[in-house]
Amino acid sequence: MKKYNVSIFVPHEGCPNNCSFCNQKSISGKSTLPTEKDVIDSCEIAKRTAPSNEGEIAFFGGSFTAIEREYMLKLLKSAYPFVMEGFFKGIRISTRPDCIDREVCEILKSYGVTSVELGCQSMCDDVLAKNLRGHTSSDVEKAVAILREFGFETGLQMMTGLWGSSYEKDIETAKKIIALKPDTVRIYPTVVLENTLLETKYKSGEYEVMSLDETVKLVSELLLMFEENNITVIRTGLHSGGNVEEGYVAGAYHPAFKELCESRIYLKKIREQIKDMSGSIVVKVPKGSLSQAIGQKKSNKEYLESQGFQVKFEEDSSLNKYTVSVRK
Repeated sequence: MKKYNVSIFVPHEGCPNNCSFCNQKSISGKSTLPTEKDVIDSCEIAKRTAPSNEGEIAFFGGSFTAIEREYMLKLLKSAYPFVMEGFFKGIRISTRPDCIDREVCEILKSYGVTSVELGCQSMCDDVLAKNLRGHTSSDVEKAVAILREFGFETGLQMMTGLWGSSYEKDIETAKKIIALKPDTVRIYPTVVLENTLLETKYKSGEYEVMSLDETVKLVSELLLMFEENNITVIRTGLHSGGNVEEGYVAGAYHPAFKELCESRIYLKKIREQIKDMSGSIVVKVPKGSLSQAIGQKKSNKEYLESQGFQVKFEEDSSLNKYTVSVRK
């Protein structure tokens, strides 16, 4: 059955910090707070149109467990009946690592919350401090331990290319996230948006953005790291649409960012196998991965042809994700 989210954005509500990169209106396209009616209406629409009962009601955009308690409970109470009747498998929320404790976990559990995502962004304390995150890597570790204690599916969100970070620090962040064994991960390359501290630092020259090509190289490596450790990456790059393009100033944003990264992975895997080959080759890739292997705008295919190969791509359901088999 197909999984999906009924996403309800709670823009910046509850967050005690104004991080260097944050402009929630640009990220979500939303600036008004959802009401109880908004939650009910969204769930009713999903009941009529959703593909299965495997969905989650997802409160994203702010720091859900830090919002005013009465408002948080109103949102949960509006969503919970839809979980109780069995149409949704649970509720997903996102929040800050320093806004998780046992008391709030008991509340979340009692209202059908099944998944909690933490915006850790970096596991390097100097990077967190520079970007005004207001929490430490230790807060992430403590929060994950508490979430595990209560049996929540746990997700961690990281950002690449933050002010004060580097290729090596982002790899280190990924290693520390892997050590925590989350169920899911989201990878967000840093994008400079209007009306943020990063915009000021970028325009003054204090902050230099990572290029799209360098970011694709880094994130393709991260995707492999998480895949090799059986951690599912459920999002790579900001969603297109909303106000992201309108508020964009600089940074590695592309509407098909994940496909760029996966195309790079497949080209790397193919090149490893064709070192001693020439002429016509058949490249077999996992089912559903043809477009990524061929490359955006056929970039991988054209590269191989420029190297003198006549190449044919085929799907092979026996292959695991990010693996290839090349034969003459």
